Amino acid sequence: MDTIYDLIIIGSGPAGLSAAVYAQRAKLSTLIIEKTGVSGGQILNTSEVDNYLGLPGIGGYDLGIRMREHVDALEGQFVTGSVLSITLDGNEKIIRLEDGNSYRAKAIIIAAGASHRMLNIPGEETFRGQGVSYCATCDGAFFRNQITAVIGGGDVAVEDALFLARLCKQVYVIHRRNEFRAAKVLGERLEALENVTILWDSTAVSINGTDTVESLSVQSVKTNETKDYPVSGVFIAVGMVPNSSAYKGVVDMDASGYIIANETGITSTPGIFAAGDIRTKQLRQVISAAGDGANAVYSVQQYLTHL
Repeated sequence: MDTIYDLIIIGSGPAGLSAAVYAQRAKLSTLIIEKTGVSGGQILNTSEVDNYLGLPGIGGYDLGIRMREHVDALEGQFVTGSVLSITLDGNEKIIRLEDGNSYRAKAIIIAAGASHRMLNIPGEETFRGQGVSYCATCDGAFFRNQITAVIGGGDVAVEDALFLARLCKQVYVIHRRNEFRAAKVLGERLEALENVTILWDSTAVSINGTDTVESLSVQSVKTNETKDYPVSGVFIAVGMVPNSSAYKGVVDMDASGYIIANETGITSTPGIFAAGDIRTKQLRQVISAAGDGANAVYSVQQYLTHL
């Protein structure tokens, strides 16, 4: 508590690490708080990042490591912990962690990202880690030559299904609409695979088994007919929820819990900025998160200049 940092960055995904690079180069006294002690955020769970400019096909884990190494080379300071609260003390902000430690700063960038959305259907919580997963690249290898299902229709769901199709005997894709929300090129690749069956206009209603997953009950949204599919793994990819609960009442949020901020990162509270997946934005990708980090630090510099 004796040290008052110019800037504290909450989160060490692409937005937070990009902000750290720009902050270190700007010679701001900076502290980065990361939740798990492993930097990279969601990209750690991605097999390939094929759309990050200049690094086509790089593994998500490798990209996360490179980003962290960049910050380390600039002597960035990290601590591990989960944020409990932020309080304001004049122009200073006090961040309290769940472990009891507290830190003070003149400015904060919240880059805490988002987490996987749950379906909240019977069996999901029961079999979590016993056949239910939210990360195909993390857990797909456990289901080699088996039958699996992917629930969702966005980019992540389709990418998960493509990844699993390389490992599994059969992959079912359950989507409540009659076309994917994912990029066209991804959908076309998936539809061309012989070991992938797409169940359009369908929703998962329960995950069944004894000790581990044994089947998935799927209901047609048109006929209400329900059918059980024998699967040993269910991968859920139905979107994200912002990790913003600790910041309610501190900054304004939209109805979904995303922090209201544009590309400048400026929030409703002076000296607190938001970057990456946690803020309101159109595109949540690695490249836009990295841009957010840079923009937010520029806004921080302007704010500090006028204190």
